[in-house]
Amino acid sequence: MHLHTIGVIGAGTMGNGIAQVCAQAGFDVILLDIAPQALEQALSTIAKNLDRQIAKQALSEEHKHRTLDKIRTSTDYASLADTQLVIEAATENLALKQRLLQQVATHVGSECVIASNTSSLSITQLAAGVSHPGRFIGLHFFNPVPVMGLIEVIRGLQTHDETHALALEMAQRLGKTAITAGNRPGFVVNRILVPMINEAILVFQEGLASAEDIDAGMRLGCNQPIGPLALADLIGLDTLLAILEAFYEGFNDSKYRPAPLLKEMVAAGYLGRKSGRGFHAYG
Repeated sequence: MHLHTIGVIGAGTMGNGIAQVCAQAGFDVILLDIAPQALEQALSTIAKNLDRQIAKQALSEEHKHRTLDKIRTSTDYASLADTQLVIEAATENLALKQRLLQQVATHVGSECVIASNTSSLSITQLAAGVSHPGRFIGLHFFNPVPVMGLIEVIRGLQTHDETHALALEMAQRLGKTAITAGNRPGFVVNRILVPMINEAILVFQEGLASAEDIDAGMRLGCNQPIGPLALADLIGLDTLLAILEAFYEGFNDSKYRPAPLLKEMVAAGYLGRKSGRGFHAYG
């Protein structure tokens, strides 16, 4: 199958980032969201991202306009009819993703590959809810999508070899490195990363060190580019909590139990950068 048109469901941080890199790679993109204002904001964010690349002399004005011309926005699932690949990038909520994916499956051709950008949910379980589950696969992009060079490609029990091959081809055309993972909670990267962040939250909760010192310790002592609590704020504490809860349920192992402070901060609305306050304060 010749891949030339990609649908992206969800115009939030991950969705607009995926739409941007696909358009920059020359694909026609249909960015779909139920909220017109979210689509407007997404296009504005993409334009600002491209302007930053221009300022760094990594992109020309001509390429910027060509990229924006490749993106069409829509609130109608029928606009996905001619896509060869649709990537769902909605909030990390199983019921929501299942609803959206079923909508996608009823509006695309039977050979269209359907993917989820989930960071923790079961690809096998999500695939079971769509027609022709062999065409379903996980494509886990990392935030910020235009900057991060990795895509985790996750095969469910039903995923066909042809589906996997198309996903690898897309990653290569985007200029990303793909690693293939099996269908277990958290896959590879988050399986390692998220428990580390949770442990950093427990250290902070115990009053062992300040948030600033915990982050400085891991940056300077372990050569990490960003400290674990600052990274939690960047990911979003609500997203982090959802991932840990999926681990806890999926593995039935207490070592994945979310830190009580993380739960309390999410309940308070302290979600990190997007709310202006997390383990650090943001203007």
